[in-house]
Amino acid sequence: MMTTLSVNVNAIAMLRNRRDLPWPDLESLARIALEAGASGITVHPRPDQRHIRLTDVPQLSTLISRSFPKAEYNIEGYPSEAFLDLVCRIRPDQVTLVPDDPAQPTSDHGWAFETAAELLAPVVGRLKAEGMRVSLFADPDPAGYEIVPQLGADRIELYTGPYGATHSDPDARDAELSRLSLAGRRAQALGLGVNAGHDLTVPNLPPLIAELPFLAEVSIGHALTADALEHGMAGAVRRFLGALSGSEA
Repeated sequence: MMTTLSVNVNAIAMLRNRRDLPWPDLESLARIALEAGASGITVHPRPDQRHIRLTDVPQLSTLISRSFPKAEYNIEGYPSEAFLDLVCRIRPDQVTLVPDDPAQPTSDHGWAFETAAELLAPVVGRLKAEGMRVSLFADPDPAGYEIVPQLGADRIELYTGPYGATHSDPDARDAELSRLSLAGRRAQALGLGVNAGHDLTVPNLPPLIAELPFLAEVSIGHALTADALEHGMAGAVRRFLGALSGSEA
């Protein structure tokens, strides 16, 4: 099973929002990414709409359902009532729940499952009842992972930010890779699917896949968008797909 690529388009939306103009065109670039072989699109709508706007969410859902019915739509967010109402209306293939404070610039930690179980249990139940796969954002530390199946979640998404931050330090990279390997294998042993995301790049994907060949999905936005400035969106997607398959150095 090859790990699939979901393209996070938040960075594109943030660039668009710098001006009161309709470009870069989010729907057009999502279409290019899917045509180039991406398996899905990820969005993370935040309350302040600083990148993905609420109007973007149904627009991208329509694009996928009409033009790319085999692709998946993944919506990330903190399980506020407004967020839950949104995803229950859109019904994406996957909902990734993150423990973000609304003021955070980006996701930077996973759930503390021991203390969050009371919050998460009814949320997961509600989303599963609506037919959505549920993934929970997780630190690369298996403490508390045994609670996740009890909550009814299908997957975890390993937070790979610390791994991505080791781009110029091989020793630190190896240490973080070991943490991810231990966490991912513990999740797999518990019967959970394993996703990964945050600061993944063309160079650091192959070692991650070698350690965790059972990864179901990686969600990539910042580095892929940066690559697209040089290679175009289609070229960037192909580069990341190559890194996932081992054919891109």
